Amino acid sequence: MTATDTPRVVVLAGGVGGSKFVVGVREAARRRWPDAAGGTRAEITVIANTGDDLWLSGLRLQPDVDSMIYALAGVNDTERGWGRTGESERVAAELHAWGAGWPWFTLGDLDLGAHIARTGWLRDGASVTEVVARLASRWPLGVRLLPMTDAEVDTHVTTERGRMHFQEWWTRHRASLPAQSFDWPGIERSTPAPGVLEAIGAADVILFAPSNPMVSIGPILTVPGIADAVRAASGTVVGVSPIIAGAPVRGMADACLAAVGIPATADAVGRHYGARAARSLFDARGTTSEIAADGTTSEIAADTPRHPSDLRGVEPDLRSCAREGGVEPDLRSCAREVGAGGLLDAWLIGEEDAALAGVLEGEGLCAPVRPLWMRDLDTSARLAADALEVGLPA
Repeated sequence: MTATDTPRVVVLAGGVGGSKFVVGVREAARRRWPDAAGGTRAEITVIANTGDDLWLSGLRLQPDVDSMIYALAGVNDTERGWGRTGESERVAAELHAWGAGWPWFTLGDLDLGAHIARTGWLRDGASVTEVVARLASRWPLGVRLLPMTDAEVDTHVTTERGRMHFQEWWTRHRASLPAQSFDWPGIERSTPAPGVLEAIGAADVILFAPSNPMVSIGPILTVPGIADAVRAASGTVVGVSPIIAGAPVRGMADACLAAVGIPATADAVGRHYGARAARSLFDARGTTSEIAADGTTSEIAADTPRHPSDLRGVEPDLRSCAREGGVEPDLRSCAREVGAGGLLDAWLIGEEDAALAGVLEGEGLCAPVRPLWMRDLDTSARLAADALEVGLPA
């Protein structure tokens, strides 16, 4: 890729942290690939989590989608961390006076306008993708926003007190009830929203925002076909750790990770996503075999510096993939098998976790160390620029 090209960037994101990161990606793209109108030549597609969605008082709510729209539009309430700035809550108070809704789940008046518009369009027959596009068209967001699916696949949590909607566990109980599992009823029958697979397949770089791995990125990857599309994508896949020094950057991701036995550490979450190349980069002898355009192979020392975007076409040595009984598989199918399951080419970890980089890289996952805190637009843009640089070196 040259500086004059139009890069295609895809971001998987959810939650407030994901919204901040997406704003940073847009700003980083404006600075690196500016256009004549003050925007960017980059084509940015955001695939948003809709597992947080719910029905409440007859209205369809999409918290992550709305957070993304409000943040990109610059109308989000940065003090509370959710909803619209300048919000009032008269309607919510009246609903509670009638005993309607959830008293612990506040709906702002401006936010209710979005919920009413969304619900009306859905009841008129519009798809979720069409509704998201209509809501996003109110402001010049600078990105294309897609839901992960048009199906209703709301997140549920199983606890010792029974099963409940994710929002009740998260907002009412503040994740204080130990979660035993998360599930998305009907997700196995869902399909990716129109444009999702095409965007992933055409992307030059795919970014995993520093969102909650279980309930923000997890639902996106659970929609049938999306994880497979990421594994098969020709673009570089770069994730950003939501864990710094053993603690979530925001929210209660540690409570979610504990439910599936994953420690709240940057390296554990990196392993959870897994390396696309994984063991396909290194064989037992410390070499790799690279396939040239003419079909010939050449060995490369294991300690040869390799950029994540250079990993496509790298195959393991055949001897490291010998099947039981000594029968060796085809070189290319061997690479697919040993790399199966992993999603990432690189996993950005914080400076506080620099000691983990060598461990992850020894396991086949490139782990650049960068500042991860997103305190304002500049630091968010710097983090996004670092992720883009790893995936698309200048």
